Amino acid sequence: MVSVLTILIAITCVLLMAVILIQNPKGGGIDSTLGGSAANQMFGAAKSTDFVEKVTWGLAATLFILCVLTAIVVNSHSGGSLIQPLQ
Repeated sequence: MVSVLTILIAITCVLLMAVILIQNPKGGGIDSTLGGSAANQMFGAAKSTDFVEKVTWGLAATLFILCVLTAIVVNSHSGGSLIQPLQ
C-alpha cells in the first residue's frame, strides 16, 4: 500500500512540476516557450490561465492528501499512534 501511495506521489509531483513550468510568469496564459501561443489562441489567455490555475490547485491538493494518507498508513503499520505522549 505504501509503495502504491509513493508512486502516486511521485507521479503527482512530476505533473505538478510540468504544470508550473508551462505557466507564464507574468500571468498572461500559457508560456509561449513550450508551445503556449497555440493554446492561448485556441482558448484565449484568460481561459487558459483559469484552466492551468485550476489544474495546479487540484494537483497541489492531491499531493497534500496523498502525503497525509501515506503518513497515516505508515504510522498504522508501525503500531504507533498519531499523537505521541510527552515523556
